[in-house]
Amino acid sequence: MPNPLSALFAQSPIRPIQEHMAKAQNCVVLLKQFLKASLEKDWVKAESIQQEIRRVENEADDIKANVRISLPKNIFLPVPRTDLLELLSTQDHLANGAKDIAGLMLGRKMEIPESLTDAFAIYFDECMEASEQALKAINELDELLETGFRGREVELVEGLVIELDRLEHKTDLSQIQLRAELFKLEESLPAVNVMFLYKIIDLVGELADISQKIGARLLLLMAR
Repeated sequence: MPNPLSALFAQSPIRPIQEHMAKAQNCVVLLKQFLKASLEKDWVKAESIQQEIRRVENEADDIKANVRISLPKNIFLPVPRTDLLELLSTQDHLANGAKDIAGLMLGRKMEIPESLTDAFAIYFDECMEASEQALKAINELDELLETGFRGREVELVEGLVIELDRLEHKTDLSQIQLRAELFKLEESLPAVNVMFLYKIIDLVGELADISQKIGARLLLLMAR
């Protein structure tokens, strides 16, 4: 005879939420490949990668829609339904952010000034490190559930989120420095190009900001 409790937890949305976060992080990883192609001015390859980002983001959207439809309203959930939906929505911003950056850069065939390429690459890697840390934290969500949001698992996740906050702060400092370097180049570049370069710098930084918010959402789940 099937175990009713096992059947209940088989309906848990935790695994799909983790799968959704993995898709979002995949978009960020693909975005790094896109940026490499754009820096090399290989716009054919860049367009191919941009289409792949769109495909993966669409897969994330499908997971999101399925979770929202299937998330039970009238049976026991280990965590508040609204909190899970907010976490899912925050993760979705990460995938959308990667898609938006690739779309904007491809549409304008944006080129990062050569004197900024090294700093920009480091800045992006720092932001991606933050999103990787957010994925690590989300991947502990099922373990948190199994332990009843108590004990060493909570301490482990809290440590991951503390590190995530540190990584996000590091990207803030790098963003300030990168914007300062771009400011020095303003007079030598077309004004429209400068405007969009600042926009891209901000959008890349938002990837780290969103990652930090994912960690904050996870802490909120643990505190309920």
